[in-house]
Amino acid sequence: MAALRIGTCSWKYDSWRGLIYSSKKNINYLEEYSTRYNTVEIDQWFWSLFDDIVRLPEESTVKEYNSSVPDDFKFTIKVPNSLTLTHYYPSKNIKGLKENSNFLNPDLFHRFLKTLQPMSSKVGALMFQFEYLNKQKMNSQAEFLDKLEAFYEIIDKPYPCAFEIRNPNYLNNTYFDFIERNKSAHVLLQGYFMPPIKDV
Repeated sequence: MAALRIGTCSWKYDSWRGLIYSSKKNINYLEEYSTRYNTVEIDQWFWSLFDDIVRLPEESTVKEYNSSVPDDFKFTIKVPNSLTLTHYYPSKNIKGLKENSNFLNPDLFHRFLKTLQPMSSKVGALMFQFEYLNKQKMNSQAEFLDKLEAFYEIIDKPYPCAFEIRNPNYLNNTYFDFIERNKSAHVLLQGYFMPPIKDV
């Protein structure tokens, strides 16, 4: 059986000084975090889609995070939303629905994987977070899973992958068959349209 790791969804909280962190000035939060926990989620790289610009992790940041934690530490990394959003978020420059041409783009995914190389030994899993998909964004669960399966069949998978969905009606045998068939995992989520975890 795999070891259970307990961590949080980020670590950059000034309010944790005196609780998780020391009160010293200019501390490395991640380094101090790793003395108490052995895993954490990096969610900052999820926010990657800005109008027509895609931002991937910077090499200097990846190296900094890698050097801040011990060898047995594991990161769960949220895949950039430039890969998981079907449409751009509305903004002052984008009105209405504008399709995201990078949705489940294998080439972009492989570029993202390359950015993770400096921390490759410490990546525990990649998390794909999908928003609630209404009929304007996705016609059906079948269409969603067809697109996801086609993408998943051709990408490199050097790390375990997990999927977070926000359509409660997708929680059925068809979805969990996909998870099992592809030796991936489901992210349990409460709220954001999803039912209580104990019910799932």
